[in-house]
Amino acid sequence: MTINNKNIDNVFYIFVTAHLIFWTLIPSLTNHNLPLDTIEALAWGSNLDWGFNKHPPMSAFVPEVLYQIFGPQDWVYYLLSQIFVVISFYYVLKFSNEIVNNKFLGLISVLLIEAIYFYNFTTPEFNVNVCQLPFWSLTVYYSWKIYSSKEIKFLDCFLVGLFAALGFLSKYLFVYLLVSIDLLFIYLIFFKKEKKFDFKYLITLEVFLVVLIPHFIWLYNNDFITITYGLARTGLEQSILLDHIKYPLIFLFKQVGIIIPFFILIWLLVKKIKFNLNLKDKKLLFLLVINILPIVLMFLTSLITGSKIRTMWMTPFYLFFGTLFVYLFQVQINLKKLKPFMIGFVLFFFLSPGLYAYVSISKDDKRTDYPGKEIAIKTQYAWDQQFNSTINVVLGDEWTAGNLSYHLKSRPVWEGFVEREMLDKLKDYMCLDNICVGSR
Repeated sequence: MTINNKNIDNVFYIFVTAHLIFWTLIPSLTNHNLPLDTIEALAWGSNLDWGFNKHPPMSAFVPEVLYQIFGPQDWVYYLLSQIFVVISFYYVLKFSNEIVNNKFLGLISVLLIEAIYFYNFTTPEFNVNVCQLPFWSLTVYYSWKIYSSKEIKFLDCFLVGLFAALGFLSKYLFVYLLVSIDLLFIYLIFFKKEKKFDFKYLITLEVFLVVLIPHFIWLYNNDFITITYGLARTGLEQSILLDHIKYPLIFLFKQVGIIIPFFILIWLLVKKIKFNLNLKDKKLLFLLVINILPIVLMFLTSLITGSKIRTMWMTPFYLFFGTLFVYLFQVQINLKKLKPFMIGFVLFFFLSPGLYAYVSISKDDKRTDYPGKEIAIKTQYAWDQQFNSTINVVLGDEWTAGNLSYHLKSRPVWEGFVEREMLDKLKDYMCLDNICVGSR
């Protein structure tokens, strides 16, 4: 099919539909069990609260809604992940179309990021990183609306506050995007005097805080457990002087490695690399702020604190990289000579799910090979031999106990790790190693 302005939208919808089908179908057919983070989210979702020991609540809330509708159907949660990815792609396209004023280049902006590891190979595992994606793209899109409009609209400010809060409730690292955008507006209003302060800006802050109030109350009542967990994951407490150099350099090398396929497509798209960084260009300034500044802030965090930045934390940071590079090289992109780019794109598009299927089938020691359903059947049988009651509580770690919560037909509530006082509150219970199931 020849791509022209009349069918660009159709090409986009064909692309995202194919992405959604491939990345839902392949893990559904090749995995024996849901991935770790998805099981964790479902374990938390069985006992919904405004936060959990590792993360804020959004990544648990969404899977639980689907569980109440579909139950323990693995394909549903693979599909959920791809829906989140596709929504983010859609708003990347909308944003790109407004930036480059060319629907064809807008489409290219989205096709480019399909080559980035975070938006293909890792997407079957619904977790806090994937959960951020639509809210990241929506926050950027409506922030752009405010940034580029002469008249500030109430609705745009409201939506930025809402989506920013939902992103923050997905993962606290969302704050790196929010700080970057806020710094841009502070710079333009108070230093460059290019924008006037508008009290509608406060709507964004008000909505953001109102949505987060229940979570802040939960945090206070639970000794800020999610924050201490996040800090522990960085290795900050064990940091030594060498870590202030080692971890930032490791961080940089990993980022370069991750986006090598992206740069291969850029090279196929633009043979002669020429661009002009004009910081007076308002579009370019915004693109640099949403793409480069969050990564710089993350690098500085590692440099200053000596903390280890885990690769998967960067999942949403590259959503608009395609837009940035297409904008920089738009003059050099020859729309009549796209054959090498399209060949490269198609290669990466099929290579990634092919590799995923190969790894899933050829290796049998992964989390997704865990016999969760079989263990649940055996547990239910052993329970039925001793008790007439229904299993409605499961205790233990999120993985093994979470699998029981997911696979058992009674959908027992996961209530954390095994503690004597918790067992004393149960009418009946049965324990095996560090896992207990019980009935109230």
